[in-house]
Order: sequence, then structure tokens, then C-alpha cells
Amino acid sequence: MAKQKEERVIATNRKARHDYLILDTFEAGMVLTGTEVKSLREGKASLVDGFGQFYRDELYMEAVYIPEYLNGSWTNHTARRRRKLLLHRDELIRISRKLEESGNTIVPLQLYFKDGRAKLEIAIAKGKKDYDKRQTLREKQDNREAQRAMRQRNRGQDVD
Repeated sequence: MAKQKEERVIATNRKARHDYLILDTFEAGMVLTGTEVKSLREGKASLVDGFGQFYRDELYMEAVYIPEYLNGSWTNHTARRRRKLLLHRDELIRISRKLEESGNTIVPLQLYFKDGRAKLEIAIAKGKKDYDKRQTLREKQDNREAQRAMRQRNRGQDVD
């Protein structure tokens, strides 16, 4: 019998896709303590303020909020600590080279469990200007209106 792949999303960073132009994505493992994993299994986390940073030749995720585990004892973790990301060496080299370009940063997109292990989808991103954000919103709204008009036309209704 084939084992079915199971993914359970814990947190997504919807603000990242609005504020940044996503250039490349990677799936990374995370070094976590036991109480962090238990807190994640309860479905609690926030990626909104998170960012990636290199220390020496290792990549760390900063400011990702994983609340303290309620039933934890004195061994509980701090909510916004630096967490090491687990990637292959060639991926780390690729990421570091792209970060050397001006304006690029690492942002977390999604935190999820895959086959019982916590994974973080990170992206190399470039910040959008305000006019780029407005343009993106305008395009989304135009596409939505076009879809709505096509749906009404297909139903046989006249569009005003």
C-alpha cells in the first residue's frame, strides 16, 4: 500500500504576496524544540513579521511568532526566537547569491506539516513600490469583473 502524502497548513503569510514580488521559492525544514512543535500542532503561528537572515553560512528565520505551549513547563520556548532552517548546501549557495542583488530579501510564505515534519516555504522576494501594489490590485479587480461577466453570459443573462 502506498503511503499518502499528508500536508496540513498551519499559517500563511498573505501579506508577503501583496508586499513583495516573489522571485523563487524553497521548502525548508526547521530546527524546533518540543514545545514549539506542540504549539504548532495546535495550529498557532504567525509569519507576518518574519524574515530570513544568514549568519556565517547558515540561514535563520527571525521574528516568526510561535506562541508558548500552554501546558509547557519551565522548558517552554520563547515566542520569537531565531530558528535555523534546514536546506541543502546548493540551495543555500543559490539563495546567498540572489541576496547579493540589491533589494532582495527572504520572506516566509507558508508553515505546514508534511509527513509529520514542520516545513516552511520561503521565498526570495523583491519589495514592491506603492504604485506596483495598486497596479496588482487593479489587475485582480479587472480579472474578477471579467470572470463575473463571462459567468453571467454563460448562464444566458444579459450583462449591463
